[in-house]
Amino acid sequence: MSAERVLVIGLGNMGLSHALAYSRIDGYEIAGLCTRNIDGMELPAALRDAPRFTDFEEALEATRPDVVSINTWSDTHAPYAIRAMEAGAHVFVEKPLADTVKDAERVVETAMRTGRKLVIGYILRHHPSWIKFIEIARTLGTPHVFRMNLNQQSSGSAWEAHKRLLQSLSPIVDCGVHYVDVMCQITKAKPVQVHGVGTRLTEDMPAGMYNYGHLHVTFDDGSVGWYEAGWGPMMSETAYFVKDVIGPKGSVSIVMAETSGGIRSDDVNAHTKTNQILLHHAALDSEGRFAKADERISTTDEPDHDALCEREQRFLLRAIRENLDLTDHMNDAVRSLRIVLAADEAVRTGRVVTL
Repeated sequence: MSAERVLVIGLGNMGLSHALAYSRIDGYEIAGLCTRNIDGMELPAALRDAPRFTDFEEALEATRPDVVSINTWSDTHAPYAIRAMEAGAHVFVEKPLADTVKDAERVVETAMRTGRKLVIGYILRHHPSWIKFIEIARTLGTPHVFRMNLNQQSSGSAWEAHKRLLQSLSPIVDCGVHYVDVMCQITKAKPVQVHGVGTRLTEDMPAGMYNYGHLHVTFDDGSVGWYEAGWGPMMSETAYFVKDVIGPKGSVSIVMAETSGGIRSDDVNAHTKTNQILLHHAALDSEGRFAKADERISTTDEPDHDALCEREQRFLLRAIRENLDLTDHMNDAVRSLRIVLAADEAVRTGRVVTL
């Protein structure tokens, strides 16, 4: 079987990781690399011989790829994905799928109409520890309480990258889609109301944007959840990584066992690293004491960030080769985007948004 020829658009942190994943996977061939500043880039050895482009349309026309991998700023995700699928290519697109729910729905409609595969970069869906975390959380009964955050104390190049993201996205939108997606996978209930608060902790961003936000979502089964995200040099690294689910039967938490020495909140590997899953049982014995001790599940052998990117691309290859039905995958991406954008609306209007 011939290899799937991939055009990679965007070579930032995620794009470069995905490009390297394609270079390692038997079944892909890199047809081209495209980013605005590619002429001055020093690329890893595995990518140096790939054709280089600075314009998306030119690259698409010149390479006529089987797959387009979109790892650019979020405002280009929808138009690039639609253009690529209409040109006959399957698409991998980083999250969020689009800047608006309407545009996200247009992308999904295009995938359904053209019969092209569309995989969205929800990296936690391919992480064995998070898969286990979700599986355990579903055993805790309903309703659920979700408590999650990912704050990043950033400086230097990390803060510059965050400021570029803040040109169009708040932290609760950019990062929030991952963790709201986790909530939705666990409860399966319908989200009904969303509230959000946010504030500007610096003026070093566009007017109307904020670098700290907090969303609250309620579901029709009584489940409730919050997600918190802040970026910048002023952010605290105390309790920056909270991943906690509570149900009537107990709770499950992702525990960062390495709480001191070396892990920084702006380290991309720390964003997916778990170390341990802590399972707490609520059942009491006849004397009112806990009937069962807490369980600690080690996850120290989990894949790193680049290995997770490779798992995403292997999933895309399987979707293409085995004609997997991605309807739920696509609809779930639209659902999580709808929630975080509702939270963003709530921040800006001061109102609770009913979905």
